[in-house]
Amino acid sequence: MTDTDEPQPKKPRAKLAAPESDAAPKSTRPAGTAPKRRRKPAPPPPPPPTPKVSLWWAAGTALVILGLDQLTKWIVVQALNLVEVQAIDVIDPWLNLRMAWNQGVNFGLFSSDVEVMRWVLIGIAVVICVWVAVWLLRARPGKLAQVAAGLLIGGALGNVIDRVVYGAVADFLNMSLPGWRNPYSFNVADIAIFAGALGLVFQPGPPSGPEPATPRDKVRDGTGKTR
Repeated sequence: MTDTDEPQPKKPRAKLAAPESDAAPKSTRPAGTAPKRRRKPAPPPPPPPTPKVSLWWAAGTALVILGLDQLTKWIVVQALNLVEVQAIDVIDPWLNLRMAWNQGVNFGLFSSDVEVMRWVLIGIAVVICVWVAVWLLRARPGKLAQVAAGLLIGGALGNVIDRVVYGAVADFLNMSLPGWRNPYSFNVADIAIFAGALGLVFQPGPPSGPEPATPRDKVRDGTGKTR
């Protein structure tokens, strides 16, 4: 046997590469770097704050009514001395000045000479003014409601001042008709209280939003889908 007859060593077979579908995905991230975390979506921006409505209309109306009420009472009681004169015809019988001291509420209701009743009425008026003021601060209504609230507060405070200073409310305005004599007198504060109360009762409410659609309201478009 010659040297050429010696068995040759077997060559190792090359391993077949795994199909691309089974191969693990190669990472394009450089070695030694941490994987990037996915960022969470940013939260939606908060809604814009509701603008606060100024209450100058209510405060201004209350101050004007309070000043006008006290000015007219000073003119009648001090300048015209209606307390002594008692009656002055202006446009008879439509408008006259008739002096009257009211120890009750409108039209002499709950009138009493008892001192306690005087302070009870003062307390009720103050509580009403505070309640309306708190409602204004919380509700922040529109201009018309503010004017109505200002009329009520200004008129109530005007009569409170009368009860504190004089012990009764000074009424001097009298309106009658031909053939009918009105026995009651009133003042500027009474007019403001009446108008303000009506304004608050009949003030328009906030506009209502659109009503939600009901199944009957849903219609089908051209593709047959409801919308």
